[in-house]
Amino acid sequence: MARPPSRRPGHNRKAQYSLFASYVVAVTGAVVGLLLVVVAIFDPTGFAAIRTGTAELTRPMSTGLRHMVSGAASLDEVLAAYWRAGTQNVALRRQVEADRNLIIEAKAVAQENTRLKKLLKLVDEDGSELLAARLISSSSSSTRRFARLNAGSWQGLKTGMPVRAPEGLIGRVHITTPNTAEVLLLTDSSNIVPVRRANDNIPAISTGLGDGTLEIRALSAGRNPFKPGDLLVTSGIGGIYQPNIPVAVVVRVQGEIGYGVPLANPSRVDAVVVERAFEQVVTRSEANAPVEQEAPAAENAAAR
Repeated sequence: MARPPSRRPGHNRKAQYSLFASYVVAVTGAVVGLLLVVVAIFDPTGFAAIRTGTAELTRPMSTGLRHMVSGAASLDEVLAAYWRAGTQNVALRRQVEADRNLIIEAKAVAQENTRLKKLLKLVDEDGSELLAARLISSSSSSTRRFARLNAGSWQGLKTGMPVRAPEGLIGRVHITTPNTAEVLLLTDSSNIVPVRRANDNIPAISTGLGDGTLEIRALSAGRNPFKPGDLLVTSGIGGIYQPNIPVAVVVRVQGEIGYGVPLANPSRVDAVVVERAFEQVVTRSEANAPVEQEAPAAENAAAR
């Protein structure tokens, strides 16, 4: 009888190699895990670095797997959308019609805003703007009404400078620090603003009541001329606020006193513009006027 060969068949040899490789992988994983636990306990900084490096190395793979999973998850949605294509087309047509109506309404509102700006003779750009800043906080429950800006004296802010938003006047700078400033809001009881009614220039005084509203008192004696819906803008009297800045709208009238709400709500305003005081702008314009007038005269003399 012939002696069987000493070498085992290839199939069994492959099975042994696979079993040996699985043992090696398991032992290696256990050792690596134990080392990571030891590093995490005795060297948290080094473990954080290892974790960060691992996250960076596995980022492409994680991104690819995420796209694969999201694509597989949306496969049923794609098939369902294919079967519901007719219904979706009808719904999209209806949505287009609704959006068209909204666009028409938006255009009408834009035209109305343009008309109101022309009526109030508001200007979008002038030499009074100093810088743009952001409101980072505002008081809502305190008896005093302040807001805080993320700019201060190092950016050129000074006490008394007006602060306004696209919707209207916010207040004026009260206290400055190197990089922040407190704004005294319109609704504070110590903030008094000279205003006028936009359509007929009736002068009045606006005073904060500390509860988010304003008290409007007319300067003329007699019957209260204000009524709900009247728009009030700054008059320019006092030398602080530029004229024609929207301030408030009258919502209630009681006796000789009108009550209004500011057009610019500090809790909903993010970006604001800090302006130079109206008196400074007028003084600067008057100082620059003679120079501008002398320049053509000098040119004419040089030409002669």
